[in-house]
Amino acid sequence: MRKTARKAWLVLTVASVLGVGAASMAQGPADNPYRPVRGLADGGGPSIPGGEWARLPGGREMGPPASVHIDIDGESVWAFIRCDETSPVPAARGGRFGLDCIHPDGKLKPHDTIFKFDSKGNVARSFGAQMFIWPHGLHVDREGNIWATDGAAEDAVATAAKAGVKAGHIVRKFSPDGKVLMTLGEPGVPGNDERHFRSPAGVVTAPNGDILIADGPGSNNRIVKYSRDGKFIAAWGKTGYAPGEFRTPHCINMDKRGRIFVCDRSNTRIQIFDQNGTHLASWHQFGMPSGIAFSVNDEDLIYVFDSESDDVDNPGFEQGIRIGDALKGWVRYFILDQGGNPVSRTGSGPEFGTVDKHGNIFAGEPRPRVLRKYVKVR
Repeated sequence: MRKTARKAWLVLTVASVLGVGAASMAQGPADNPYRPVRGLADGGGPSIPGGEWARLPGGREMGPPASVHIDIDGESVWAFIRCDETSPVPAARGGRFGLDCIHPDGKLKPHDTIFKFDSKGNVARSFGAQMFIWPHGLHVDREGNIWATDGAAEDAVATAAKAGVKAGHIVRKFSPDGKVLMTLGEPGVPGNDERHFRSPAGVVTAPNGDILIADGPGSNNRIVKYSRDGKFIAAWGKTGYAPGEFRTPHCINMDKRGRIFVCDRSNTRIQIFDQNGTHLASWHQFGMPSGIAFSVNDEDLIYVFDSESDDVDNPGFEQGIRIGDALKGWVRYFILDQGGNPVSRTGSGPEFGTVDKHGNIFAGEPRPRVLRKYVKVR
């Protein structure tokens, strides 16, 4: 028996003895020290019933949460909520997926979309009504301002346009009390030049105030960089598989070293760049990334939210949250999504997330329509 074949046989034998299949080995560590805050009220004892962690005011039903981001206080959570409906069927096939915040006649719904939750899950502030078709990316900068992207596809934008509504293809900056401070892109107008986007998915700001936008999941598949006052600096990327190319840049974030992390979701990888767009590395060990967060304390961890992995689109991985070393990329923990069936495309897992200064995780799960909180118990 050749040495390479013998090694492979030994690995498979050990895996079978330990009850670990090849998929689990690809998955990474199965250790999960986190538990969701649900069922019984957090700390309320066995006699006090409870529900999900976050609640909307006035008895309003939770809509599909999109991106979430921790506030500069390290505890409050900002969430982008997709109004009041979701559907797995896209608009092109007669469904309502991607049309969450517009009525069938194209008019925008009168629901707030941006919410600030306190540490107990109560809404402290909300705004953003009739400004977005499909809430997607959210970011809180170092001054506490909120940045939000409208990821609506061109079919959805066209539906709104028929009703005389100009919306979509934009990134907006808000003050913490909801005042619009800046708009990048032209509402309702797609493009791939310095002043237009096509379904921008995510936004992040650098320590010097520079603005970086993941211009996808439309056909642009690029990263666009602006100065803090909105002046175009550079753009990089195109559709493809090579380093620096993208297939659905679904999120963008920055670690404390200033490295830019992009969820290159359909390529099942995270791509890492420096501030000038030079490709530094590609990480495949975090599954099919939809969202990325970093520690706001001294732990220096990366949290990757995977709502898409299954035996169809990314065999060997399952939906959930992978947590690892932010510098080297070693995966330490995995929180398995309980709602997914890996033999089919369910997309039920956490799509976006953030983490507070205590290490608690907050996951936006659009399909179950839950903003879930996870606490570390060991």
